[in-house]
Amino acid sequence: MKGSTAAGAHFSGICARRCIIYIVRRTQLYLDDDLWENLHKRAKSSGSTISELARVALREKYGIDIERRKKAFEGIIGLWANRTDIGDTDEYVRKLRRDRRSEKITR
Repeated sequence: MKGSTAAGAHFSGICARRCIIYIVRRTQLYLDDDLWENLHKRAKSSGSTISELARVALREKYGIDIERRKKAFEGIIGLWANRTDIGDTDEYVRKLRRDRRSEKITR
């Protein structure tokens, strides 16, 4: 997306609220009854989920800094916005889509 700094700032603001990309892995935990009951009550009273409580506790215990990760993701927004050596990105994407459509037709 080529554009002015204002457009980039607007885009950045939207992405900070709506476009956070998470790569997650699913896992299964075996919890004894008292721990599960405790988590279930806390999740219900806080309007959260057991999964979210577990993620928060794991981040606190093992030092996974979510704010640092979020800032890193936000830091790449608009990274190539002012590049003049790579051409128009909209046209590039359209060309890629056209090229793939012709491959599908010939199959």
